[in-house]
Amino acid sequence: MFLHELFKPEFIKVGVEAEDKDEVFEELVDHFCQVKKSKAREEILDALRAREAKMSTGIHKGIAIPHGKTNAVENVQGVLGISRKGVDYDALDGQPVYLLFMVLAPQKDSEKHLRILKRLAELLENPQFYTELQSQKEPQGAHRIIKKYEDVLIALD
Repeated sequence: MFLHELFKPEFIKVGVEAEDKDEVFEELVDHFCQVKKSKAREEILDALRAREAKMSTGIHKGIAIPHGKTNAVENVQGVLGISRKGVDYDALDGQPVYLLFMVLAPQKDSEKHLRILKRLAELLENPQFYTELQSQKEPQGAHRIIKKYEDVLIALD
């Protein structure tokens, strides 16, 4: 699965309003549930919080990858949140996060979940990707940036 398939424009929320980690989980999950017409809000939140309790997923300067496994989804799903003001996320570096890549996977799909996280990590090594993505003002633009950088990454493989 490609990141541009996971983070389609309808699953990209530009202008995240949340100010802290718990609020941003709720905002991203609410967006996901609205788009998917899912009633699994609490189950998804529980999965994210359980994973986060192990260690912060604020892993890179300005970036968090909240993720969890739940049978509330049938396949790997995601939502990208872009914050202008930053989210107090309890990140490992103590700094606010601006890009939040939420990844949800069914309990049985560990391999695909790990491949998605690996691909994200590879893209996030490029500071230009972060800068261009964070500057986007609409979901379609953010989606184009993901596809552009992912295509470059695939060409190098």
